Amino acid sequence: MDLFHVLSLIGGLCLFLFGMSLMGTGLEKAAGSSLKTLLGKLTTNKTAGFLTGLGVTAVMQSSSATTVMVVGFVNSGIMTLKQAINVIMGANVGTTVTAWILSLSGIESSNMVVRLLKPTSFTPLLALVGIAFYMLSKSSKKKDTGLILLGFTILMFGMETMTGAVSGLKDVPEFRNILLMFSNPILGVLAGAVFTGIIQSSSAAVGILQALATTGQVTFGTAIPIILGQNIGTCVTAMISSVGTNKNARRAAVVHLSFNVIGTIIWLSIFSAANAVFHFNFISHSLNQMDIAIIHSLFNVLCTLLLLPLSSLLEKLSYKFIPDAKTMDSISELDERLMATPS
Repeated sequence: MDLFHVLSLIGGLCLFLFGMSLMGTGLEKAAGSSLKTLLGKLTTNKTAGFLTGLGVTAVMQSSSATTVMVVGFVNSGIMTLKQAINVIMGANVGTTVTAWILSLSGIESSNMVVRLLKPTSFTPLLALVGIAFYMLSKSSKKKDTGLILLGFTILMFGMETMTGAVSGLKDVPEFRNILLMFSNPILGVLAGAVFTGIIQSSSAAVGILQALATTGQVTFGTAIPIILGQNIGTCVTAMISSVGTNKNARRAAVVHLSFNVIGTIIWLSIFSAANAVFHFNFISHSLNQMDIAIIHSLFNVLCTLLLLPLSSLLEKLSYKFIPDAKTMDSISELDERLMATPS
């Protein structure tokens, strides 16, 4: 892998992140106000709150954006901490949609219908429609739609650029050694958490891992702890957003972190113990982009199945980290986090 491949990888990553940001901005402009209304109203019970968080995040393509909005709602008193917990769990499941979309780029088939599902087959058309809507239309809705289409096109082009740039890594021994090191569960989780915390997007981090998987050098044993760590790293955005808020808003951010940390500890422990007993053969097998999407989804769904019935315990845990003072915080103004959320 020479300097030009490194530059291509960096350029692809920049395009990927910019495309995701652009698409998120377009989606928020097109549906932001209505999504915020949904978040504020459709959280009356566990199921409604969970489904609302899932739906909003699937549309906005960012669990960080949803969680930051939730922190803002709790800070302003629009949403209770109990309601916020269910929405946060839904957001964790909703964020897996991006990985499934990105996994389409790995489709290989001679069948014309199947090939049409591959983003490289239809993104040029989306780019044409997107630029026409954005540049020529006077309607704000069409401009927003154009922004969404252009963002998606740039995101997929960035994904393809990264995939092409890392293709030569399969022949680099050092790359294989690094991946082998991350098969250590603790190191893998730390690597996933730190990298995702830096770029502040689990969707982007999972997408980058999917690009690396095309080299054929990423194994299940390496990917599983990294993916679990990525879910922890994405909590950084909400934690930063909660600085300066009232206690319940900070507790909401703590719940988000606790959900992912507890889920990672439990499921990684179970998986490691089961592997020690049964010696799973697939651990050393390389995986593809679809496999990564499946692992990402399974982790978040299993965490939700485990912890949604125990949401009251997560609430109590947040009180342990941020106990009540003698005087309760009171916020009367609409929180500024509701006016601007990350994409």
